Amino acid sequence: MAFDRAQRRELLDRRRALKMARSVHAYVRGNTKQFYAWLDESIIAKAIPDGPSIWICGDCHLGNLGPLADADHHVDVQIRDLDQTVIGNPALDLIRLGLSLETAARSSDLPGVTTARMVEAMIDGYQRALSPKTINDPLEPEVVKSVRRTAVGRRWKHLARERIGTDNDPRIPIGKRFWALTAKERGCIDQLFDEPTVRDQALVLAGLGAKGRLRVVDAAYWRKGCSSLGRLRYAVLLGVAKNKSSPEYLALVDIKEAVASVAPADPAAHMPRDAAERVIAGARALSPNLGDRMIAASLFGKPVVLRELAPQDLKIEVDQFSRSEAVAAAGYLAFVVGVAHARQLTDDERLGWSKKLAQRKERNLDAPSWLWRSIVDLAAAHERGYLEHCRQFAMVAR
Repeated sequence: MAFDRAQRRELLDRRRALKMARSVHAYVRGNTKQFYAWLDESIIAKAIPDGPSIWICGDCHLGNLGPLADADHHVDVQIRDLDQTVIGNPALDLIRLGLSLETAARSSDLPGVTTARMVEAMIDGYQRALSPKTINDPLEPEVVKSVRRTAVGRRWKHLARERIGTDNDPRIPIGKRFWALTAKERGCIDQLFDEPTVRDQALVLAGLGAKGRLRVVDAAYWRKGCSSLGRLRYAVLLGVAKNKSSPEYLALVDIKEAVASVAPADPAAHMPRDAAERVIAGARALSPNLGDRMIAASLFGKPVVLRELAPQDLKIEVDQFSRSEAVAAAGYLAFVVGVAHARQLTDDERLGWSKKLAQRKERNLDAPSWLWRSIVDLAAAHERGYLEHCRQFAMVAR
């Protein structure tokens, strides 16, 4: 059966609460709005340095970094989710990444001293990325290498089997992950891909140009993510061919509602007013592999972002960190974020921001006091919030 929007929202709100109750790490990932509220209330907030006003991720946690394929299927580790992107202070991405790594380390039962070493490694990796000379870049840790190796070897059959369960049946299976559409929804999605602008952009991204042929083979509501649960989210299976007589191949497209960002933006910055256009502008600045594969559109009067899912696009998922893995991953992932930031800066701006980062280091710690204290304060706030969330969820579920 096809659920109406009210039924979906009730089911998805319950699902979101359950996912966030799994661990404090999951709670951090799904709680971006509260993260910024608590950061603003923190006594250390005024000590956070004002960095150059550039595009930032806004939700720079561990799960939002990973291998991404460009249009030519070359793979780079970049930021892979830009829903919260704004032009703002790059220090916020460092704090969000640091908190995410801290909760991942704690979930792996690592001691607090490991977190201190991770913060030191983060600053080292980030400053390496800001250097105008690409020398002595941090080595890619094994936890990232293994994900990259997997990504490079993936093809359509792997994506299809993972996402829709099969690579030879052109249907999206309705069940726990995918829900049936109403007739109105299916009609609107068909119309969306009939729009000349969307169709033409999709064919160009597919490398076929104006003569290509495109049709909607199947579509379903996609119960996916955590922060996006309850919003428009669709999986669309497209049939694409060079012309009417050419064989058709399949592509899986993710349609995701774009909403206003909760990350603090520079009030003087000029950003697209349309949320989907903002997401794509931020993606092109921070993660060109992803930004160049996205299309802004409108569905049910709401801005949405369309992107074809590439088999090589993967998350860096870590169930358990060792001490050495945690420190190495912290340095390398901060380097990845630094590369995304540095791409938008001149050499002089890079050096100026790097020098500002090096000021006011914490005693007995080779890292800035504002970063360490922000992570400590936020870790405490999120631990309290997580336990309260679990209590409330348990009371409702009883």
